[in-house]
Amino acid sequence: MTEHQPEPQAEDERDDESSPGLREARRLAAQARQLQNQVTELEVQVRARPKIALAEGILVERYGLADADAAFALMRQASQRANIKLHQVAIAVARTPGPAQGAAVWFGTRQKRPAPSLTTLAAGTLDERNQGEVLGAALRRVLNITSTNMGNVQLIEDGTLRMEKHAGLPRQFTDYFAFVDGGTACSRAAAASHQVTVKEIASSPGFDDTTRRVILSAGSRACHSVPLVDDADTVHGVISSHHARPLAGFTQAQLKALHHTSRTVGTWIDWHRRTVLLDALEDLHQLALAQER
Repeated sequence: MTEHQPEPQAEDERDDESSPGLREARRLAAQARQLQNQVTELEVQVRARPKIALAEGILVERYGLADADAAFALMRQASQRANIKLHQVAIAVARTPGPAQGAAVWFGTRQKRPAPSLTTLAAGTLDERNQGEVLGAALRRVLNITSTNMGNVQLIEDGTLRMEKHAGLPRQFTDYFAFVDGGTACSRAAAASHQVTVKEIASSPGFDDTTRRVILSAGSRACHSVPLVDDADTVHGVISSHHARPLAGFTQAQLKALHHTSRTVGTWIDWHRRTVLLDALEDLHQLALAQER
C-alpha cells in the first residue's frame, strides 16, 4: 500500500508565528492601536481641560484659593462624593450663577423635586442619584427592546454627543465615537428629536467612508438611535442600538416602548442635573467655606 503523502500547503498557509513578516505586521498593528488610544486620550483632555481651567479660575477668585490645584481638588472631592464626573461639575461651576457674597449656602431658595419614576426601565430598584447605574439600566432596556447586545449611550455636552456607556462594542468603535459632532444616525436623532433607523449601514448615504468602516468593523450592519427627551421636549442625549444584520424595521409596539424609555430617561437626566448636580455644587461651596475658616 502506498503511504499517503500530505498535500503541499499553500505559501500563505505555511506562514506561522515565526514569520518575520507576520511578526512585523502584528507589531505595526499593535503600535497603530496604541497611537489611536493616545490620540483619543489627548482629544478627551483637549476638550475637557479648557472647561476645567475656566472653573478653576472662577473658584480661585470666588473663594480666594491659593491656586488652580486647590480649586481642582475641591471639584474632584465634590464630584467623587456625588458620583458625578469631574468635567460635569466643572461645566456646572462655569454655567451656574455663583452664591451671593458671604452667603452660607449657594442655593438657599431651591425647591427639590422628587426623582421621576424609573419603572419603565424594568430594572428593579435603582439608585436614582447614580448616573452610571441609571444610564446602564436604560441601555440594557433599549437593547432588550431591539433584540441586540451592542449599543451605547451618549449625553449632550456643549452641543456635542459624548460617549457615557456602551456594551458589546470594540475599543476602536468607542474611541472613534468618544465625541460626535455630526454625520451619524445618533446626531441626526438628537437634532431632529425623533428616532432614526439605518436599515443597512453599508449602503446608507448618511456616513462618510471612515465612519462607515469603523461601524462595519465593529460588526454592526444596522443601527437605531433614540433621543432622550424630557417633558419640555429638550434633548439630553441619545441611546443607539447596533445590529449584526440589516434591519427590516421595528414593530409599533417596539417603537412605543422605545419612546417611553426616551421620555423616562430624558426626564430623569433633567431631574439629575437640577437636583444631584446642584447638590454637588452646594457641597463644593461648603467645602470651600470650610477651608476659609
